[in-house]
Amino acid sequence: MQPVKTAVFPVGGQGTRFLPATKAVPKEMLPVVDKPLLQYAVDEALAAGIERLVFVTARGKSALEDYFDIARELVDSLQRRGKTAELAVLDDTQLEPGRILYVRQQEPAGLGHAVWCARHVVGREAFAVLLPDELLWSPANPALKEMCAAYDRLGGNIISVLEVPEEHTHRYGIVSPGTVDGLITEVKALVEKPAQGTAPSRLAAIGRYILQPEVMDVLAHGKRGAGGEIQLTDAMAEMIGVQPFHALTFTGTRFDCGDKAGHVMANVALALERDDVGPAVRAWLKTQSL
Repeated sequence: MQPVKTAVFPVGGQGTRFLPATKAVPKEMLPVVDKPLLQYAVDEALAAGIERLVFVTARGKSALEDYFDIARELVDSLQRRGKTAELAVLDDTQLEPGRILYVRQQEPAGLGHAVWCARHVVGREAFAVLLPDELLWSPANPALKEMCAAYDRLGGNIISVLEVPEEHTHRYGIVSPGTVDGLITEVKALVEKPAQGTAPSRLAAIGRYILQPEVMDVLAHGKRGAGGEIQLTDAMAEMIGVQPFHALTFTGTRFDCGDKAGHVMANVALALERDDVGPAVRAWLKTQSL
């Protein structure tokens, strides 16, 4: 069993929930404190040993590509002024040439379609998928690193899950559970956005996946699911029973940054952990009537 070395980042969405900001700025580039959402996901992938990053983009995402390029004028200016601290901050945004590949999704046909657009880059190897607007915060034990460790033991397909309130299950892909071993749950079935009151559990998929390449063959059929889109959950469901399929419960803090409130919460929570801005934010919060 080969280690997972490729990660796919579906970043072609329009981000309509964050208009008007996303009229000009890709939602993946919205900052949490001082780093864009996408940087957190990339850092998580690199911590897991990922070597090749595949961004599935769309029109209007050039800022995303520029961010991971070398800003030569900025670098030269900082070097001339001896701004070594600022130069160090840029290091994580300047990966070596060829590490990042860009694939265009020509139509917004769903998450499954976005993943399928990366099929020629992925090839016939297991790969990871990370949704950047799901910020899974666990610096000591990054989510994908934990998933890769589980994959090394179990093989097959691994998804990250979290228990959500019963009244929220209709928003997610929900696991029908089998055998449970600590944080590992056997996946017997997956249901995409089940009707209220019909969910088989409260274990919801939260935007991190390790998948076998055969899922691309299923996605190639172009079957439409919820919302008239090609759903990744539906394709994964067809792999259950054919290949091992498990869920790993995430033990860190999850922020849904595709939601305005979740994005604000992430900014506050991560700011409070910082030595440079935390004291000022904490002092301000104490003055508020919450």
